[in-house]
Amino acid sequence: MSFLDPDQIEAVQKIHNGCILNGGTGSGKSRCALYYYFTKFGGSVEPLFKPMINPKSLYIITTARKRDTLEWIDEMIPFSLTVTDKEKIPFYSIEVKVDSWNNIKKYRKITGAFFIFDEDKVTGSGAWVKAFLDISRKNEWIMLSATPGDCWMDYWAVFVANGFYKNKTDFEWQHVVFSPYVKYRMVLRYFNTKILEEYRNDILIPINFTRETVQHHIDISCMYDRMTYRDIAKNRWDPFENKPIDTASELLYLQRKVVNSDPSRLNAIIDIWKEKKKVIIFYSYDYELELLRSIEFPCKVKEWNGHVHQPVPEGPEWVYLVNYAAGAEGWNCVSTDTIIFYSMQYSYKIFLQTCGRIDRRNTLYKDLYYYHLKSNAPIDMAIARALKNKKDFNERRYLKW
Repeated sequence: MSFLDPDQIEAVQKIHNGCILNGGTGSGKSRCALYYYFTKFGGSVEPLFKPMINPKSLYIITTARKRDTLEWIDEMIPFSLTVTDKEKIPFYSIEVKVDSWNNIKKYRKITGAFFIFDEDKVTGSGAWVKAFLDISRKNEWIMLSATPGDCWMDYWAVFVANGFYKNKTDFEWQHVVFSPYVKYRMVLRYFNTKILEEYRNDILIPINFTRETVQHHIDISCMYDRMTYRDIAKNRWDPFENKPIDTASELLYLQRKVVNSDPSRLNAIIDIWKEKKKVIIFYSYDYELELLRSIEFPCKVKEWNGHVHQPVPEGPEWVYLVNYAAGAEGWNCVSTDTIIFYSMQYSYKIFLQTCGRIDRRNTLYKDLYYYHLKSNAPIDMAIARALKNKKDFNERRYLKW
């Protein structure tokens, strides 16, 4: 069996400095990136192993979870690579580091190295973007992403790093029209998009592969307290804290709390677990976690969130409670075929990432089951409609405050 599949080999042959390797979750982006780095500097893994010749130091910037679970370390084994601490790898005399995006600023002064940026975190204009632009000017680099961009503004930093534009202002001047009627900056439209399409096609390297898995998405109908839901909207009053509601976001949060706290959701989870026995449950808020903890499962229950970092359980029966914000990406599980979405996320990109946690090349299952707990409350229906249309849910558009 070849080290890479034919579709992966085709993608690796197209990789170049400054590109985005675009493959869905479970497509093997990490292995392809390391294979490219290793062979670029004269190494070979088949038919016989051959070490690299004068390679550059390797820095991998990834998610905190992927760093902590040592996934990249496992991927390095076939290439005889390992991370270095204070000393360099004696055989190559290079440094190999795996760190999180939170620490990217530590590497702004590195020069003449090779960087792999795992997961696209360079949208916006924050510290991560500034550090990325500094690094890209002084080193070779590639980026890995399952969902590289929803709009042209998501690409500006990568376009600048490739030398297509001087800076963000130059990009906006040539392509963006902002709405003049709002207090915050909102894109009205883009122009000269044919050039943008050419640039994107130049840097986007797809991994085209046909999944053998089949995803089954199942909606589970749940109840909600209609009277409390309507009172919140009508009176703008917080029934949990007994105080007025000041913002639109707070209003929607409270309406979602009424919907997501209904006991019917817990009953649905118990029924699904009795059938499937091994389930991953994604949730949004801390109050949801407390409700999930109240279920007395007769099996192992582990968590991954901003407070607790426990590994995926093992054995014939278990439950894994995962917070969207902490665990939507950077890990995988091939020992279950079931994910339950206790509540819905606003982001379509995050939704795709969560589905990909069990949809991997090496999964043991062909049929994968995704249970969506939903009510017919207006807020639930609006979020579901946005995700079905492959869009993010927008609070401002939904609710005129």
